[in-house]
Amino acid sequence: MHTHLIAALLALAWPMGAMAAGAHDHSHGPVMNSAIGQPGDAAKVTRTVEVTLHDDMRFKPDTIQVKQGETIRFFVRNQGAVQHEMVLGTMAELKEHAEMMRTMPDMKHSDPNTVNLRPGQRGGMVWHFTQAGTVDFACTVPGHMEAGMVGKVIVAP
Repeated sequence: MHTHLIAALLALAWPMGAMAAGAHDHSHGPVMNSAIGQPGDAAKVTRTVEVTLHDDMRFKPDTIQVKQGETIRFFVRNQGAVQHEMVLGTMAELKEHAEMMRTMPDMKHSDPNTVNLRPGQRGGMVWHFTQAGTVDFACTVPGHMEAGMVGKVIVAP
Protein backbone atom coordinates (compact mmCIF):
# COMPACT_ATOMS: atom_id res chain seq x y z
CA MET A 1 0.00 0.00 0.00
CA HIS A 2 1.35 3.45 -0.85
CA THR A 3 2.73 5.48 2.09
CA HIS A 4 0.51 8.52 1.42
CA LEU A 5 -2.60 6.34 1.30
CA ILE A 6 -1.72 4.77 4.67
CA ALA A 7 -1.21 8.23 6.19
CA ALA A 8 -4.53 9.42 4.77
CA LEU A 9 -6.36 6.37 6.13
CA LEU A 10 -4.78 6.86 9.55
CA ALA A 11 -5.70 10.54 9.57
CA LEU A 12 -9.32 9.61 8.87
CA ALA A 13 -9.38 6.85 11.47
CA TRP A 14 -7.51 8.79 14.17
CA PRO A 15 -8.37 12.49 13.99
CA MET A 16 -5.37 14.67 14.79
CA GLY A 17 -3.45 11.38 14.95
CA ALA A 18 -1.12 10.04 12.31
CA MET A 19 2.25 11.58 12.96
CA ALA A 20 3.98 9.73 10.12
CA ALA A 21 3.11 7.00 7.68
CA GLY A 22 2.41 3.89 9.70
CA ALA A 23 2.35 5.77 13.03
CA HIS A 24 -0.80 6.45 14.93
CA ASP A 25 -1.98 8.11 18.09
CA HIS A 26 -4.13 6.13 20.51
CA SER A 27 -5.15 9.29 22.32
CA HIS A 28 -7.08 10.96 19.46
CA GLY A 29 -5.01 14.13 19.76
CA PRO A 30 -3.52 15.91 22.72
CA VAL A 31 -4.26 14.13 25.97
CA MET A 32 -5.06 16.95 28.36
CA ASN A 33 -7.04 15.87 31.40
CA SER A 34 -8.81 13.14 29.45
CA ALA A 35 -10.56 10.25 31.17
CA ILE A 36 -7.31 8.26 31.07
CA GLY A 37 -4.99 11.08 32.18
CA GLN A 38 -2.04 12.44 30.23
CA PRO A 39 1.61 11.73 29.45
CA GLY A 40 3.65 12.25 32.59
CA ASP A 41 6.81 14.18 33.37
CA ALA A 42 9.63 11.76 34.26
CA ALA A 43 10.93 14.27 36.82
CA LYS A 44 7.60 14.00 38.70
CA VAL A 45 7.33 10.19 38.91
CA THR A 46 5.87 9.18 42.28
CA ARG A 47 6.59 5.45 41.87
CA THR A 48 7.43 2.70 39.41
CA VAL A 49 5.13 -0.23 38.58
CA GLU A 50 6.61 -3.29 36.91
CA VAL A 51 4.41 -5.11 34.38
CA THR A 52 5.32 -8.30 32.57
CA LEU A 53 3.74 -9.52 29.34
CA HIS A 54 3.37 -13.27 28.78
CA ASP A 55 2.39 -15.63 25.98
CA ASP A 56 -0.50 -16.94 28.11
CA MET A 57 -2.11 -13.64 26.96
CA ARG A 58 -2.01 -12.10 30.41
CA PHE A 59 -0.48 -9.04 32.02
CA LYS A 60 1.10 -9.53 35.42
CA PRO A 61 -0.29 -7.72 37.31
CA ASP A 62 -3.56 -7.20 35.46
CA THR A 63 -4.96 -4.79 38.07
CA ILE A 64 -2.93 -1.80 39.26
CA GLN A 65 -3.95 0.57 42.08
CA VAL A 66 -2.92 4.24 41.88
CA LYS A 67 -4.10 7.50 43.41
CA GLN A 68 -5.50 10.42 41.47
CA GLY A 69 -2.65 12.85 40.78
CA GLU A 70 0.09 10.19 40.78
CA THR A 71 2.63 10.01 37.99
CA ILE A 72 3.57 6.39 37.39
CA ARG A 73 6.57 5.00 35.51
CA PHE A 74 5.51 1.68 33.97
CA PHE A 75 8.52 -0.59 33.53
CA VAL A 76 7.26 -3.16 31.00
CA ARG A 77 9.01 -6.42 30.12
CA ASN A 78 7.99 -8.90 27.39
CA GLN A 79 8.76 -12.35 28.81
CA GLY A 80 7.06 -14.10 25.92
CA ALA A 81 8.28 -15.53 22.63
CA VAL A 82 6.02 -13.26 20.50
CA GLN A 83 5.50 -9.51 20.21
CA HIS A 84 3.25 -7.86 22.83
CA GLU A 85 2.28 -4.33 23.79
CA MET A 86 0.69 -2.39 26.63
CA VAL A 87 -1.67 0.38 25.54
CA LEU A 88 -3.53 2.64 28.00
CA GLY A 89 -6.96 3.87 26.88
CA THR A 90 -10.68 3.59 27.22
CA MET A 91 -12.10 0.18 26.31
CA ALA A 92 -13.75 1.74 23.23
CA GLU A 93 -10.41 3.17 22.06
CA LEU A 94 -8.62 -0.12 22.70
CA LYS A 95 -11.20 -2.11 20.73
CA GLU A 96 -11.03 0.38 17.86
CA HIS A 97 -7.25 0.18 17.85
CA ALA A 98 -7.27 -3.64 17.98
CA GLU A 99 -9.50 -3.64 14.88
CA MET A 100 -7.10 -1.27 13.11
CA MET A 101 -4.16 -3.51 14.05
CA ARG A 102 -5.93 -6.43 12.35
CA THR A 103 -6.05 -4.51 9.08
CA MET A 104 -2.55 -2.99 9.37
CA PRO A 105 -0.50 -5.29 11.67
CA ASP A 106 2.85 -3.71 10.72
CA MET A 107 2.00 -0.26 12.10
CA LYS A 108 4.76 1.44 14.08
CA HIS A 109 3.89 2.90 17.47
CA SER A 110 5.21 6.18 18.83
CA ASP A 111 2.46 7.16 21.24
CA PRO A 112 3.12 8.13 24.86
CA ASN A 113 0.42 5.71 26.11
CA THR A 114 1.96 2.67 24.36
CA VAL A 115 4.87 0.31 24.90
CA ASN A 116 5.37 -2.16 22.02
CA LEU A 117 7.96 -4.88 22.66
CA ARG A 118 9.57 -7.72 20.76
CA PRO A 119 10.25 -10.97 22.69
CA GLY A 120 12.66 -10.38 25.57
CA GLN A 121 12.58 -6.59 25.15
CA ARG A 122 12.00 -4.05 27.96
CA GLY A 123 10.50 -0.59 27.75
CA GLY A 124 8.50 1.93 29.66
CA MET A 125 6.15 4.85 29.75
CA VAL A 126 5.35 7.61 32.23
CA TRP A 127 1.68 8.42 32.81
CA HIS A 128 -0.04 11.05 34.98
CA PHE A 129 -3.44 9.90 36.29
CA THR A 130 -5.52 13.08 36.55
CA GLN A 131 -8.98 11.69 37.26
CA ALA A 132 -10.42 9.08 39.61
CA GLY A 133 -11.98 6.06 37.93
CA THR A 134 -10.76 3.15 35.84
CA VAL A 135 -8.23 3.25 33.00
CA ASP A 136 -8.08 0.16 30.81
CA PHE A 137 -5.02 -1.31 29.16
CA ALA A 138 -4.62 -4.06 26.60
CA CYS A 139 -2.34 -5.71 24.10
CA THR A 140 -3.80 -4.82 20.71
CA VAL A 141 -1.59 -7.18 18.71
CA PRO A 142 -4.14 -9.11 16.59
CA GLY A 143 -5.90 -11.76 18.66
CA HIS A 144 -4.22 -10.92 21.98
CA MET A 145 -6.91 -8.64 23.43
CA GLU A 146 -9.60 -11.08 22.32
CA ALA A 147 -7.71 -13.86 24.14
CA GLY A 148 -7.93 -11.90 27.39
CA MET A 149 -4.77 -9.78 27.38
CA VAL A 150 -6.40 -6.84 29.18
CA GLY A 151 -6.07 -5.09 32.51
CA LYS A 152 -7.22 -2.13 34.58
CA VAL A 153 -5.67 0.74 36.47
CA ILE A 154 -7.95 1.66 39.39
CA VAL A 155 -7.45 5.36 40.13
CA ALA A 156 -8.59 6.19 43.68
CA PRO A 157 -9.63 9.78 44.53
